[in-house]
Amino acid sequence: MSAAMPILEIMKASPVMPVIVLHDLAHAVPLGKALVAGGIRVLEVTLRTPQALDAVRLLRAEVPDAIVGVGTVTSAEDLGLAIAAGAQFGVSPGASPKLLQAIQASGLPFLPGTMTPSDVIAAREAGFRAMKLFPAQQAGGIGMLKALGSVFSDVMFCPTGGIDAASAPGFLSLPNVGCVGGSWLAPTALVNAGDWTAVEQLARTASALRP
Repeated sequence: MSAAMPILEIMKASPVMPVIVLHDLAHAVPLGKALVAGGIRVLEVTLRTPQALDAVRLLRAEVPDAIVGVGTVTSAEDLGLAIAAGAQFGVSPGASPKLLQAIQASGLPFLPGTMTPSDVIAAREAGFRAMKLFPAQQAGGIGMLKALGSVFSDVMFCPTGGIDAASAPGFLSLPNVGCVGGSWLAPTALVNAGDWTAVEQLARTASALRP
């Protein structure tokens, strides 16, 4: 097994990490190929549908240029299933001491979810220096990230939640933001319609947000 890519390298691989919710397994590979063709290599498949883990397996097998991760990890059981499916990284909406311990023991590159300074302190104590800020806009958005940066200069964030193509550049301009997460790159209407050309164009625009 090849060495895992460090989470900071994963964050830098694409300015936007698409939050993918798949309801039809047949969409997984063409969606992944369209995003990668547009320059977005990092794909977060969320555990919000029964098809998610099978989608991860397919993407790992059929879209080799993608870096495929699993989102909405909320328990050690979720973590184990993600690793078994071949996830190259994981993302959680929040974190508990038990989950943080399981993540560290697994060795999987991971973005634990945080929302408050106390969350950040807990994650730092567990050994993490890269985190998700969720839900980003509701947590205070750019102002919150600036405040966190003034206190936690050693932490890099992936803000996710309420961010779109218009607001993403403002987040990406912050020194403590490695990438942003968003669902606008894989909108349900385009995915259901199989409009992969439109998805590729969205990805191409997003990939240009950071040189």
